[in-house]
Amino acid sequence: MNRTMTRSLARWSGLGALALLAACASPRPDTRVTRFHLNQPIAPGQIAIEPRDPRQAGGLEFAANARIVAAELTRLGFRVAPGIAASELVAVVDVTRTTRESGVEPPPVSVGLGVGGGSGGYRRGGLGLGGGISFPVGKAKSRYVTMTEMKVLLKRRSDGTAIWEGTAQQAARSDAAMADAATAVRALAAALFQGFPGESGRTVTVK
Repeated sequence: MNRTMTRSLARWSGLGALALLAACASPRPDTRVTRFHLNQPIAPGQIAIEPRDPRQAGGLEFAANARIVAAELTRLGFRVAPGIAASELVAVVDVTRTTRESGVEPPPVSVGLGVGGGSGGYRRGGLGLGGGISFPVGKAKSRYVTMTEMKVLLKRRSDGTAIWEGTAQQAARSDAAMADAATAVRALAAALFQGFPGESGRTVTVK
């Protein structure tokens, strides 16, 4: 076998290995998105971003979430206010992360923050990334799935009226790259604001 053929075979073997690795990689998980609004135009304006739990306002985790949400709102034409009291519009953000064994059904998407006949408040607390996630000793992370959920409520500060709300959920194998907190939150925010304001009252799957 000559050197040219040897190099060619080595090249194709390398390409084959890369293809195999790509085939074995975990696919990008789907994101379930549900949105509610008043079926009225939402004019972009100055907006502040707040946590659902005010105690989280100075935390690093909320700051990271807020930057991600701010990037999506800016893309839509909103101007993110530097201070909480500087704007009439407010985006209230809540992020939760939980873990469960593979094969256990995730909870349904629940939205009820005041729009579309909801309860007027978040049903699930626990703002922050990583809180409450743990794995039993001796059990591989690959047996578990990490669920990340983001809820965003847009409201008027003056009267507290909710004008838009949305929930996005994504489940990824706990040892996969998409289970990383920042990666998951970026994916959820992008899906949540895709086609804003979206169809009210319908749950869609975003690839």
